[in-house]
Amino acid sequence: MTEDNANAQQEGLDAAEAEIDEEPAEGAGPAAEPADEEAVEPADETPDATEADEAAAADEPAGPTLDDDVMSDEEADLLIPVEDYLGAGVHIGTQQKTKDMERFIHRVRTDGLYVLDVSKTDSRIRTAADFLANYAPEQILVTSSRQYGRFPAEKFAEAVGARARTGRFIPGTLTNPKYDGYIEPDVVVVTDPIGDAQAVKEAITVGIPVIAMCDSNNQTSNVDLVVPTNNKGRKALSVVYWLLANETLDRRGAEPSYALDDFESLV
Repeated sequence: MTEDNANAQQEGLDAAEAEIDEEPAEGAGPAAEPADEEAVEPADETPDATEADEAAAADEPAGPTLDDDVMSDEEADLLIPVEDYLGAGVHIGTQQKTKDMERFIHRVRTDGLYVLDVSKTDSRIRTAADFLANYAPEQILVTSSRQYGRFPAEKFAEAVGARARTGRFIPGTLTNPKYDGYIEPDVVVVTDPIGDAQAVKEAITVGIPVIAMCDSNNQTSNVDLVVPTNNKGRKALSVVYWLLANETLDRRGAEPSYALDDFESLV
């Protein structure tokens, strides 16, 4: 493996080709789950492949030197300086792209990594905040099966008063009233439509809109609002969830009181 390819593999963290789901049929939603399904509490189990891959990946390796070509030449009034987006790796996609995500990709680097347009990330964070501000805080559910998304997702929930379900999403959480953990949110925010596929499936089944952090390798046919971002990096997810929390609070007329450091997990 060449040095460039090795860096690309590390920098994209666990974005292996094997993680990409087969593309669903256009407009097709997942099959509805039986109303009387039994939700089984998971026993202590070994981490799944996604979790193991993340744990094995380097956190934020230095990789190739960052360059600032991460958005169109048009002047953009960003929520934070573009350098801060770069420093967190928000723009770093994977070495795979889907047709769904083409409109959010600015270019491809020489090492094969797709670069997300951070001006579009910034714009979608604002749009998502506008959307979430219309809902009662407790009716917002945020999920993350990804290791690096769990802490910032939980912090986001704390900041805006939402509910969080991180780690393994228990089947029936949104679809089985007989399950003790059953909830009826009005909107769901997911960290990755691949890792959080169960949450997306159930949200679609019961007609709940889905906001999703989407990388260059994601399918978006079951997502109502895409926030394009590196959804595998610890720092990238911390920045995006922090901005989304503060922007949502701002739309409610509340004073944002959280700093980026509050959203950054040390593990």
